[in-house]
Amino acid sequence: MDEPIWLKFIVAFIIMNVLLVGMAYMTWFERKMIAAFQDRLGPTRTGPAGLLQPLADGAKLLGKEDLIPRAADKPVFFFAPLITFMTAIVGVAVIPFGEQITVFGETINLTIADLNIGALFVLAISSVGVYGIILGAWASANRYSLLGGLRSAAQVVSYEIILGLSLIGVFILAGSLNLGDIVREQSRSLEIGPFEISNWFILSQPLAFVLFMIAAVAETNRAPFDLPEAETELVSGFHTEYSAFRFSFYFLGEYISMIVISLFASTLFLGGTDGPGSDNFGLGLLWLLLKTVLFLFFYVWLRATLPRFRYDQLMGIAWKVLLPLALLNIIVTAAVRLATN
Repeated sequence: MDEPIWLKFIVAFIIMNVLLVGMAYMTWFERKMIAAFQDRLGPTRTGPAGLLQPLADGAKLLGKEDLIPRAADKPVFFFAPLITFMTAIVGVAVIPFGEQITVFGETINLTIADLNIGALFVLAISSVGVYGIILGAWASANRYSLLGGLRSAAQVVSYEIILGLSLIGVFILAGSLNLGDIVREQSRSLEIGPFEISNWFILSQPLAFVLFMIAAVAETNRAPFDLPEAETELVSGFHTEYSAFRFSFYFLGEYISMIVISLFASTLFLGGTDGPGSDNFGLGLLWLLLKTVLFLFFYVWLRATLPRFRYDQLMGIAWKVLLPLALLNIIVTAAVRLATN
């Protein structure tokens, strides 16, 4: 029996607010980690260990003047950041945070929308987010912004293909596009000699995992693939003309996308909520959280370590290196699956 719609709204509301708080403290985590990499302290003044810094940043952005260029296309300029922000949040709707729990006699599904094509939904929604960047860049009536928007369009089109193709091996092994089914498939035991381990797809699809992570970093416009907002030559690129809270929607969208992609990667390759004691709801959720934080640390580590790619290098890696490897992985996976069926 389907759960009542009001219960789905409550679950969605709780997950959305947890995601927003997680996004705020992701900025604190990133600043602290990069400070550690560079032998600095990071935020220390606002609250203990700088834990109130995200609140201070939010208050500052709310108090800033909202400037609109005279030549801007105002309706598009207003709504473009909201597209990026909303599409970033919607992606979390199909992530499974567990199976079912019972609260006050009500059975609650821990997936907001248990779609048969959940993985495809996340890929589709992530690609729609680039419309907010392109429209915002075009509506700004600024050449630097427009160039950043064009770069973003080319980058997302290129790396979206790699992102999708890298997952086909996972879909072949799982036999489903439903994220819950993919997690359940990974919870099965894999026997290697005397040892018995969980059948996480990172073990059977290591090349797909590497390709997915590279494409995911590019898809979220993060260093070293942050060409759309290259401060060195484009004066912040697509959001040059944005200020105050409208700028913060782009900022929020980027960090929420990082969290959603990390949840997605944890679900597809690291078994999601699977782990020792994961039959317990709390422990399963803790395992998913730890895996997600691991991926987020990887994002920060890349930013602190690697310089930005040149544009020709960025496109060359996608089409000349990653695309052939993704196709090779599909052929090998399909051949092995056919031989051992």
